[in-house]
Amino acid sequence: MNQCQFLLSPIGHIKTPFKQKFAIPRQPNLAKAKGQVVLAPEFNDPRVFKGLEVFSHVWLLFVFHENIDKGWKPTVKAPRLGGNATLGVFASRSTHRPNGIGMSAVKNLGYEAINDELILHVEGVDLLDGTPIIDIKPYLPYADAPPHASDSMAELNHAAPIPNLEVTINPLVQNMLNEAASQHPDLPTLLTAVLAQDPRPAYRHKLLSDEKTYHTALYNYDFAFTVKNSVVEVIGINTL
Repeated sequence: MNQCQFLLSPIGHIKTPFKQKFAIPRQPNLAKAKGQVVLAPEFNDPRVFKGLEVFSHVWLLFVFHENIDKGWKPTVKAPRLGGNATLGVFASRSTHRPNGIGMSAVKNLGYEAINDELILHVEGVDLLDGTPIIDIKPYLPYADAPPHASDSMAELNHAAPIPNLEVTINPLVQNMLNEAASQHPDLPTLLTAVLAQDPRPAYRHKLLSDEKTYHTALYNYDFAFTVKNSVVEVIGINTL
C-alpha cells in the first residue's frame, strides 16, 4: 500500500489557565477548567458554527506541539498503572505518539465574536495554553458513548483510581489567592481540583509524604505545594 503524507494546518489555538504541562489534568473534565478556542483569521466566519448550539459537548482535535520533536516509542509508561508499567502506544492516550494528535471531549459554552476574533468557549479542558487546534466536531452521545463499551483495565482493578487528596491553603497564601480571584474567579476552585488529583509523577503517588516542593502554573500565577500525610498544602504563590 502506498503511504500518503498529509499537511495539516491549525484552524486556531486554545487559551487555557494551564501555562505548563505539569499538573494539567490527565483527561478532560476532571477539572472544570475553561478555555477559549480562537479561530485563525481564515476561519473567522460565524457560519462555521451554524447549528453547534444544539450540541452540549464537542470534540477538540489538537496537536501535542511541545512533544512532537521528542519522537515516539512503541510502548509508553502508563500513569494509570502507577507510572512504571508500560502499555502499547495505541493502547494509551500518551502524548508521545507517531503523529502527535490528541482529542478531548469538552463542554460547549457557545461562541462569540470579540475584537474581530471568533471564539468558542469550552469547559473541562486538559490542554496547555496555546495548543494548536486542528479540528472541532460535535460530540454525539449515540455514537460516541456506546452503551456496552468497557474499560477492563478499570474493571479488573489493574488501574489505580484517580487520586482525590485533601487540599489545604496556607493562610498567607489564602489572602493572596483571594486577591487573584478578583481577576480569575474560578482560580481557587481550579487550583483545588488540579491538586486534589495529585499531579506528581504517578510513581510518587505511593509516597504519603514527599520531601519535594512542587510548582504548578495557573493563569499568571505560580503555586508551590507539598504533600504530607496524603494532604496537599499550598505554601506559596508568585506572579509569573
